[in-house]
Amino acid sequence: MGEQPAPEQGQGGANTDLGQDKAHSARMYDYYLGGKTNYAVDREAAQQVIRLFPAIETVARVNRAYMHRAVRHLADRGIRQFIDIGTGIPTAPNVHDVAQDVAPECKVVYVDNDPIVLVYADELLDGSPQGQTDYVQADATDPEAVWEAVKERGILDLKSPVALSLHALLHFVTDAQEPYDIVGRLLDPLPQGSYLSMTHCTGDFDPDVWQAITDTYTQRGTPVRVRSLPEVQRFFDQHGLELEEPGVTLAHQWRPEVGSGPSVLTERQVSLYAGVARKP
Repeated sequence: MGEQPAPEQGQGGANTDLGQDKAHSARMYDYYLGGKTNYAVDREAAQQVIRLFPAIETVARVNRAYMHRAVRHLADRGIRQFIDIGTGIPTAPNVHDVAQDVAPECKVVYVDNDPIVLVYADELLDGSPQGQTDYVQADATDPEAVWEAVKERGILDLKSPVALSLHALLHFVTDAQEPYDIVGRLLDPLPQGSYLSMTHCTGDFDPDVWQAITDTYTQRGTPVRVRSLPEVQRFFDQHGLELEEPGVTLAHQWRPEVGSGPSVLTERQVSLYAGVARKP
């Protein structure tokens, strides 16, 4: 495949630094999904991961399929407001596509700190006329800055329930950054009846391979911390959230639907936990 450079114009302006000199986790993820918003340096790093763990492309597809099911589930539950933190490069259908398909009046705010996402933000703003979609640039590891930026937009009503999505994000938050505290601070402004949906990579089923994957990312400037089932469960338990059935499980086993992503898979191939929980 030839070079497919991402555009350098957009909301970020002509001088946006897209970090083309080193591999980037969002562009590697885009490559796993078969996207074209990546550079040779990203493909080289991604291919190294694929050599270590060919199922990494399956992990990416399972994550996307889970997101679609979880968002639809929450919209069916009556949630009309969503905040998706760590949005990544747009890959349709996005959160607003799914939510507004259920209820066109849904409001969706995307949050990311990656300049390349800012370049593509227009693709995240094409929601239904009845609803609202918006994008803000902020860092998930600074929850107060995230909420300040979101509140400035005036899209979400924090007196009504909101679904917080942290999909494929927290394994990029190291222990030193205090991930459990970060999740608590992101949840704090949300009212009763809000929800958390998250996915998280795990080394439970092949620790040696996932250590090698972690090393590959870390050597390229993106520290990774995969976590065990009890460690992922703690994100929900520590903050008193009420898990929806079937609890924290492998992502392809969370309320599976016919035709919703890969299904006949081993635990090792998936290596991704998922869960949805309500704030009481």
